[in-house]
Amino acid sequence: MLEFLSTPAYPALFTLSFLASTLIPLGSEWLLVAMLLKKADPVAAVAVATAGNYLGACTTYAIGIFGGPFLIRRVLRIDAAAELRAEQIYSKYGAWSLLLSWLPLVGDPLCLAGGLLRVHFVRFSLLVFVGKLARYAAVAWLTLQSAQIMKQ
Repeated sequence: MLEFLSTPAYPALFTLSFLASTLIPLGSEWLLVAMLLKKADPVAAVAVATAGNYLGACTTYAIGIFGGPFLIRRVLRIDAAAELRAEQIYSKYGAWSLLLSWLPLVGDPLCLAGGLLRVHFVRFSLLVFVGKLARYAAVAWLTLQSAQIMKQ
């Protein structure tokens, strides 16, 4: 626990993961990979990245619920095309589409659509958390496997 609190990498990973899951176009996987290559604890790193990314998605969901169309167009400047893509995916697959919230370009608008369409928060949370965890776990696993292969 002391190592976790004494290194700036974990708070940086949390912050970057949080921001990457809002409507700010950032990526957080690179920092997770760098930390794992520097021998960070994989479970802790995946947990921190997942928590930050999930909470960022919850922020986007809340914007959808409380901000509505005004904030989407005026403040966040989400164009009609991105919103339409999210709504089309959502109308085709329903709440299950939130499992794809980890995808670039579509994921954040899906979380926003979940808020706009008033998906129950528990359902939203479960689907989004599972999708985010699966993504970070896959990145971590691939990174560690690749590092192992490179040692040989």
